[in-house]
Amino acid sequence: MNVQRAKEIAGSPVMANVSFNGSNIYIQHVDPETETARIFPLDQPEHEQTVSVQELREE
Repeated sequence: MNVQRAKEIAGSPVMANVSFNGSNIYIQHVDPETETARIFPLDQPEHEQTVSVQELREE
């Protein structure tokens, strides 16, 4: 995924189907300078992590 699309998804009120390593995730924030996103799995909101936007997949 590219940074612009990740920012669009993070800012949208509509939930998009995005995954990271096979798990459905929620994008909390996107940092365009580092091209990273703060995410968490939908079934484990306490497991926040920062990952490369390139590793996110929109399904």
